Amino acid sequence: MKYIDEYRNKEIAQNILWQIKSISQKKINLMEVCGSHTVSIFRNGIRKILPPNINLISGPGCPVCVTPIQYIDEIIAFSRKDNFIITTFGDMIRVPGSNSTLEKEKANGSDIRIVYSTLDALKIAYDNPFKNVVFMGVGFETTSPTIASVILKAKEEKINNFSVLCVAKIMPPAMKSLLDAEEVNIDGFICPGHVSAIIGSKPYSFIASQYNIPCVISGFEPLDILQTIFMLVKQIEKNKAKVEIQYKRIVKPEGNKIALEKINRVFKIVDSEWRGMGKIPLSGLEIRDKYEQFNARKFSISVERPKEISGCRCGEVLRGIIIPPECPLFGKICTPEDPKGACMVSSEGTCAAYYKYN
Repeated sequence: MKYIDEYRNKEIAQNILWQIKSISQKKINLMEVCGSHTVSIFRNGIRKILPPNINLISGPGCPVCVTPIQYIDEIIAFSRKDNFIITTFGDMIRVPGSNSTLEKEKANGSDIRIVYSTLDALKIAYDNPFKNVVFMGVGFETTSPTIASVILKAKEEKINNFSVLCVAKIMPPAMKSLLDAEEVNIDGFICPGHVSAIIGSKPYSFIASQYNIPCVISGFEPLDILQTIFMLVKQIEKNKAKVEIQYKRIVKPEGNKIALEKINRVFKIVDSEWRGMGKIPLSGLEIRDKYEQFNARKFSISVERPKEISGCRCGEVLRGIIIPPECPLFGKICTPEDPKGACMVSSEGTCAAYYKYN
């Protein structure tokens, strides 16, 4: 086991940078599709030390950011109903809906509780048997196994006042959508480490085989990311795309079989709406009919027609078309203290990272 400082060694970093410079001088665009990578790249100043021909683009790697506005409106509508308790991870509470946020609804008297795990939400349901407890099922493949596990546990313990409003996402189809749109020239993908710890490397194979785009699954330390960039540049220079794992200390080609089994048992794959990207085929997870009693959409609820924030260009930021300072709201009326768009809310959002580190 290495110590953290071994993944931040200055001499090794300089050596990797020298190797990157020595093998390629042509313009190369690499996209990361993980919010934790985005933050690490900014926090460690990686963009500033790369040779000028290597351009890093931030993609739709933040689950909070890609959650569509109509879902926020839906959970807000639930929060306004009598005898309902909304449970959520803290990063969702300030995401703007069409006309409100969960933070504002809580201030107006709605029972909205921040939890640190799905089991915390289940315990709230157990402790409040006469209330309907709804958990916000937001996230990528990283959090989906925990949501599946809590649904299985609720069924086992017969906690029937618990349900999930699920909008979980699958990352590889979104990567395909970016390539098909051809809005941004992507020469290689820095693939997400946390997601890949669950799904493994095989789900990205089509990107290399069908699109000839290299993929490397990366860790999160500075040397991880620099080595990943070096591996991608080598593939691009050889014009032989494949899927490689840099993050071998965590990610296996087959992924986490136990976690995948739980996902497959509880969820079915469906088309899903992504903020700024529209409906992407087979990119979401919905609760199977077998567990319908734990699907919050069993309740009848009226939701207002979604209304986007005027001037917000989050969608283009998520697709890598623009960088945050090109949005007219960025840093002026949209700040972490008063976010107008979802990309400024989460610490993993590209706008929030730009604002904090740039």
